[in-house]
Amino acid sequence: MKFNTKAIHAGQEPEETSGAVMPPIFQTSTYAQQAPGVNKGHEYARVTNPTRTALEKLIAGLEDADQCACFASGCAAMDAVIKMFRPGDHVIASDDLYGGTYRLFREVFEPYNIRFSFVDMTDTDTVQEAITPDTKLIWIETPTNPILRVVDIEAVTEIARDKDIWTVVDNTFASPYLQKPLNLGADAVLHSTTKYLGGHSDVIGGAVASSNEEIMEKLRFQVKTTGAVPGPMDCYLTLRGIKTLHVRVQRSVENARQVAKFLDAHPEVDQVNYPGLPSHPQHQIAKKQMSDFGAMVSFSLKDDSVETAQNFMAQTDIFLLAESLGGVESLISHPASMTHASIPKEVREAAGLKDSLIRLSVGIEDGDDLVKDLEQAF
Repeated sequence: MKFNTKAIHAGQEPEETSGAVMPPIFQTSTYAQQAPGVNKGHEYARVTNPTRTALEKLIAGLEDADQCACFASGCAAMDAVIKMFRPGDHVIASDDLYGGTYRLFREVFEPYNIRFSFVDMTDTDTVQEAITPDTKLIWIETPTNPILRVVDIEAVTEIARDKDIWTVVDNTFASPYLQKPLNLGADAVLHSTTKYLGGHSDVIGGAVASSNEEIMEKLRFQVKTTGAVPGPMDCYLTLRGIKTLHVRVQRSVENARQVAKFLDAHPEVDQVNYPGLPSHPQHQIAKKQMSDFGAMVSFSLKDDSVETAQNFMAQTDIFLLAESLGGVESLISHPASMTHASIPKEVREAAGLKDSLIRLSVGIEDGDDLVKDLEQAF
């Protein structure tokens, strides 16, 4: 079954009691049992819910995974992953990654003595050098947020596999439509389903998919024990969004390509970060492991200041100033003061995140209109 068909049908069957084509919203907290422990597959809605199960089967199908666990947000999914580890364990992560991930690792888990190293993961020698006897996980984000660096998933997962280290790939920016980390050697793949999977900026959620039984058993334990799960309405909205994932992302990618070429030729732009440009340092890696180059674009200005970036963003009409990404509408944001404000300035700058860096989530509007909007903002 090819992807476009999977987005509609993977793991999905008409609801057995009514024949409903879309999974119903099972708005219940508990389920009747014939006897203690004798039930129809569900006991309590924190642990399982039929609407959530339908979503988990669909995401697992899209990622070519055996299983998936859904969470109340992408951060809740990340939290569940790191809770698989214990004090003294060591995690290697990208030095250019989502600010919320950095904050969770540094401010929540480091005080419990889970140690983190943030390295340039585009350099496999650097990854190799960062490994210690206590390294239990390599956290890969690719393309990275917000500089759009591309990590060679096959190369990094091969290093990890030789050392018996798990790898998790945050696949939020690419979506399973463009990239399949499990097929490239990763042990698990994570999504903020708020973004491309939901696709309409109307629901928060997260998911982790894997074919590793030990990982999934540990994640199911977190679902049951800490309860950071999405409600049935959230799952329904995400299910509905996924049905058009391939159509939405394809249109967004086409628009992003047009936007990136415009910015790359503009005299006031210093650098454009987009894996689809031949000038991108990891263009060939992206070409190898992605089916297309994504709909996220970031760029820095020749006048590298916060004020210049903010003045520019104040002039756009179609691009809305807002956090998040992956919806049908185009969004513009300033990572240094918004999504990555929790990262100290010196750490941001060392990773290449400049004060003037602007991040675009390119939507499905008309590409010519998007270019004109940016042109008039300059």
